Amino acid sequence: MNNIPRIAIVDPNTLAVLGLTNLLESVMPMLQIDSFGSFAELQANHPEQYFHYFVDVRVVLNNMSFFQQMRHKTIVLSSSAADDMAALSSFHTICTNLPPKLLLRSLLMLEQHAHANGRNLPPVQSADTNSVTPLSTREIEVLSLIVKGYINKEIADKLHLSLPTIITHRKNLMSKLDIHSVSALTIYAVMHGYVGVNEI
Repeated sequence: MNNIPRIAIVDPNTLAVLGLTNLLESVMPMLQIDSFGSFAELQANHPEQYFHYFVDVRVVLNNMSFFQQMRHKTIVLSSSAADDMAALSSFHTICTNLPPKLLLRSLLMLEQHAHANGRNLPPVQSADTNSVTPLSTREIEVLSLIVKGYINKEIADKLHLSLPTIITHRKNLMSKLDIHSVSALTIYAVMHGYVGVNEI
């Protein structure tokens, strides 16, 4: 358990913490995520052990001396792109008021830029190595078009297949992956290199 990289989320908004935890677990499943409602809680729990801090903008501004020293580890959670940007210009920032698809894209871009799909994270032994049945070439084509935003009819037209065939491929790939939402499919497709983060 000690070799698992840990991430701290510091935000007084419990709902925001739950949503971000869910997204981060999908994007970087090799991490352990701890959440804190305040900076005092973080300080009481050995903050040096964390690989990254995802922190509400107000917490950062109220504790600037600590986070300025840890800016390479800190991702500021801001509700608007204009939140005290001058003071935060040296930090990575994610706007949390984005539509779900854009927020997911921001997290995937951050993970790819900073950690190259987990390659820059400390090595962790994976519990399930290749337990997923490989996708067929056609299923990969359908997957990539789904996460790019195409609907079934458009996918059928692009691949010169019938609509029922596309629906069957879609059901098969979701069943193989045990994934049942487009956002989860998007994470899978980007993390496995089937689509680039700029294509979603």
